[in-house]
Amino acid sequence: MRPARPATFVGMSESTASHRSDANARKPVNCAVLTVSDSRTEATDESGDLMCRLIEAEGHVVTNRALLKNDELAVRERVKLLAGRADVDAVLITGGTGLGSRDRTVEAVRPLFEKELPGFGEIFRMVSFNEQVGTAAILSRAVAGSVNGKLIVSMPGSKAAVELALTRVLLPELGHAIRELRR
Repeated sequence: MRPARPATFVGMSESTASHRSDANARKPVNCAVLTVSDSRTEATDESGDLMCRLIEAEGHVVTNRALLKNDELAVRERVKLLAGRADVDAVLITGGTGLGSRDRTVEAVRPLFEKELPGFGEIFRMVSFNEQVGTAAILSRAVAGSVNGKLIVSMPGSKAAVELALTRVLLPELGHAIRELRR
């Protein structure tokens, strides 16, 4: 596993660097982890396990963890419930983002978004294309947005996709995103 590393870019503005530094100095982010799958159990939820390990390795806290079937209404209701909790800053979801008829996570969460963050899905697919799966990256429907001032991120269910999404895209900006949501 690669640790999350902030990307540095030629031309990063002083303001962006300052925001990122300020966000990283703040308290840990409280995360709820939700696995959406018809086939996984608590004993076989390797993606959820990995997600928890990576979150905690970055100094953040997993305050809630659940496993749900691919049921659009149940997923939507759980996300709404978690977004209403004081001990949750971000809801990170793995599974249900593919093209299969049972993959309904995107349909469950997108109507809840007050603001969508298209950059998460775009960058995840770009990094996935470049580092993992090539053109199969077009099959991912990973999305992110805000609900009730909380960050909601939905990513594919494979361990490799979870590791890539967290270490290369989300964790380097998690504190920064929460800081912006609280402004």
